Amino acid sequence: MQRTSLRHGPAKEKTSRLFFVLLLVFVVTPVAQPAWSEEIPTQSKVILSEVYTIDRKYPSMRGPYGVQEVQLGEAGSPSELLWVTGYRAVMVGPDGEEPASQEFMCHSNLDIDMARHRDLFQWKKQVSTRLFTLSQGQFDIVFPAGFGLPIFSDEVFSLNTQVLNHNIEGQTFQVRHKIEIDYVRAADLKAPLKPLFMAAATGLVLLEGQGEDQAAYFNVKNPDAEDYGPGCLIGLGATQHTYKDAFGRKFSGHWTVKPGREVNRTLATTWMQVPFDTTVHYIGVHLHPYAESLELRNLTTGTTVFKSKVRGTPEGIGIEHVEYFSSPEGIPVYKGHGYELVSTYNNTTDVDQDSMAVMFLYLLDKELHKTNLARLAQSRN
Repeated sequence: MQRTSLRHGPAKEKTSRLFFVLLLVFVVTPVAQPAWSEEIPTQSKVILSEVYTIDRKYPSMRGPYGVQEVQLGEAGSPSELLWVTGYRAVMVGPDGEEPASQEFMCHSNLDIDMARHRDLFQWKKQVSTRLFTLSQGQFDIVFPAGFGLPIFSDEVFSLNTQVLNHNIEGQTFQVRHKIEIDYVRAADLKAPLKPLFMAAATGLVLLEGQGEDQAAYFNVKNPDAEDYGPGCLIGLGATQHTYKDAFGRKFSGHWTVKPGREVNRTLATTWMQVPFDTTVHYIGVHLHPYAESLELRNLTTGTTVFKSKVRGTPEGIGIEHVEYFSSPEGIPVYKGHGYELVSTYNNTTDVDQDSMAVMFLYLLDKELHKTNLARLAQSRN
């Protein structure tokens, strides 16, 4: 592991010791390309965010942020079919190269114009605009060999990057996000890859619309507790990131965890919108510090689809590692089944902490097949 120093002003000795411990935990080395990529001519698009100045503590989702448009193809060049096979995000210095402490990572989100994307690929399903999210604990996504997200080179992404600072006071840092998007040209492949699309399961808490002693489930009018289990906890101190369901009740995907352990359950079926029986081949997870685990359960079969365990940093506030899932064989998921997301946080401090819980599932797209993809590619040439 490469050891790196950051330029900063004077600070107290205790703070400096904490910073260097965290630096050793969070500095990451470049991710090695998987062996199979040597057989596929992979290219990478590198994007740098603006330079962010960190001069105080910033909790999650409270630090400086920026939004920029990204396109994989060159402006004015003919549109062609591409396959996105990986996504990476790390913190670097202002020069875009010098590694920085990854404790400043809040998140990196990559979204797409889904209305245009659905039209281009002639989709019937409704899916999230989000393609990728990376945050502390996981800085790269590499799909299993032979899988990818199909996009056209002239599609425009929206890249949102944000920083945070849980631990360090009295110092100023300048950092930026370095993003890499791996892709292959369909024209360079002998056969199409297996197409994926993303469906999310999001932890939600009820803010308005039902009493505290009643269970509430997103887009479920009169839930049967025996079918759906205990409802979400009431969200206190949540941010303005709220959602209304079909019955006018307000939910938030960002809530407060009081000191102690909290288990929060969300019925995720209507949020995921699984359009057909298929398989999931990659699962990424987004959580905040003090999370212990995030589990997706199939309520119909009573089984666990995937449970991600979290390892916090040994010093200070932060996440060192979040478990993810990757498999060419995949795990079956079903349109007609019910799903529940279970998040467990253990707030070991004596003050309230913020929290989120999201699973990003990359499912095999059975709407797209070889002949369909070949026709789409030809129509855009």
